[in-house]
Amino acid sequence: MSKKSSPNEKPKISGTPTYVKYIGLSFQLFGVIGGGTYVGWLVQQQSNIKFPVWLLLFCFLSIGIAFYQLWQSMKQDS
Repeated sequence: MSKKSSPNEKPKISGTPTYVKYIGLSFQLFGVIGGGTYVGWLVQQQSNIKFPVWLLLFCFLSIGIAFYQLWQSMKQDS
């Protein structure tokens, strides 16, 4: 006996579920932003500047890098 598939039935896709990929991507984004902010904080502690210029610079730079990685990952999925 062969089993017929109904037109409404979606084919099963093998591999990792989509939500696992996006959870991993979110950890990657938090890691890059957190790491960049931490490096900016370390550099800021070594300098004698009262305004947190290094902290802000590394924070925004890491946010840019994280969004670029996100964009590359989403472009690869298309």
